[in-house]
Amino acid sequence: MTVPFLNMTAQIAPLHSHLLEAAARVLTSGHFILGPEVAAFEREIAGYVGSTHAIGVNSGSDALTLALKALDIGPGDEVITTPFTYIAPAESIHQCGAKIVFADIDPETFCIDPIQVEGSVTSNTRAILPVHLFGQAAPLDALEKICETRRLHLVEDCAQSIGAVHRGRRLGSVGVFGCFSFYPTKNLGAAGDGGMVVTSDEKMAKKLRMLRVHGIEKRYFHDLHGVNSRLDEIQAAMLRVKLPHLEKWNHRRAEIASIYDEGLKDLPLSLPVVREGNSHIFHVYAVLSNQRDELHRHLTERGVPCLIYYPQPLHLQKVYEDKGWSRGQFPVAEKISETVLPLPMYPELTREQLTHVISCIRSFFRK
Repeated sequence: MTVPFLNMTAQIAPLHSHLLEAAARVLTSGHFILGPEVAAFEREIAGYVGSTHAIGVNSGSDALTLALKALDIGPGDEVITTPFTYIAPAESIHQCGAKIVFADIDPETFCIDPIQVEGSVTSNTRAILPVHLFGQAAPLDALEKICETRRLHLVEDCAQSIGAVHRGRRLGSVGVFGCFSFYPTKNLGAAGDGGMVVTSDEKMAKKLRMLRVHGIEKRYFHDLHGVNSRLDEIQAAMLRVKLPHLEKWNHRRAEIASIYDEGLKDLPLSLPVVREGNSHIFHVYAVLSNQRDELHRHLTERGVPCLIYYPQPLHLQKVYEDKGWSRGQFPVAEKISETVLPLPMYPELTREQLTHVISCIRSFFRK
C-alpha cells in the first residue's frame, strides 16, 4: 500500500462540480480582481474568525508583510519571532527593513517560548510575531501580557491554524492582526496562492486595503507606498465553496490524530501535546524520534513517504549567515529540527491507510 503524504485531489473530488460552478460564475461575470466574490469571502472569514474586518491579499506571506507595514515597522525596529517555522515570518520582518529577533521554542508544542520572548525584548522591540504552529495556539495569554506590559503589537501567524481556538477565541482575533494562508496544502486551501489579514481595528483595516493595491483609496491617487497584493476573484469563489466544510475537515483531522495517538502510544516516540485551553486542528501531526532519519527511510521504503519540516531552523539558513547567528544559540529549535517527523495528515485518510502507517512504524521499532 502507498499512503501519500498529502492528497489534495481526494478533497476536491466530491466538490468538483461546485468548484467548477464557482469558477464559471467568475468567468461569466468578467470581474476578476477585488470583486463581489472577494468581498463576500472577506465577510465570511471575518465572521468565522470573529474579527470586524478581513482583507484578502495575494498570499500568507504578503499578509504578514503588509500587517507589519501597516504598523509602520521599519529600519531601527525589532520584531520577535520563532526560528522553527517556514521562513515567511522572518522574511516579512526583513522585507520591512526591521531586525529579526529569534526566541527559542517550547520543546513540546514547538511554538515560541514566552520566557525566551520576554528575555529578548529591548527598547527597539515593536512587535511579537508568534506562529500558531502545526495547528494549535502559541502561548497567547503570556504573549498578550508581555505586549500589554511593554506596549508592543501582537501579530498572529495563523497560516497553519485556521479554525483553532484558544480559550474560546478563534486564532487570528486576538492580536491587532491575524494573518492567514490559503496555500493549497492548508486546512482551507485555494487552487493557487491566497492570503487574508483580519483585524478589528478600523484604521488598520483601511490602511491595509490601501497597501494591497498600490497605496490608493481613490483610483490613480496614491497616498501610501503600497504593493500589488490582491486575492483573485476565482480563488475567493473556490474558497467560498470550501469554507462551509472546514469545521468538518478539522474535526476529522482531530479524529485521525486520536487514532495515531492510540496506535503509537507505547512506542519510544514523543507524540503531539495539546496545551490546556487550546483546540488543535492538526494541520500537521508530528512525532519526535531520536532515530528520525532511519524511521523516515523505513516508512518511505514501505510506501509512506513523509516530508520533514522543518529540517533546519531559520537561524542556520544560508540566507541569514550574515546575521551572526550560530549553532547552539537556539538549542530547542535545533533539537526539534533533528528529531521531528510529520506523518500523513489530511481528512480523507482511510482507516486502512492509517492502520498501514501505524503498522509500518511499529515494525520499525520491533526490529
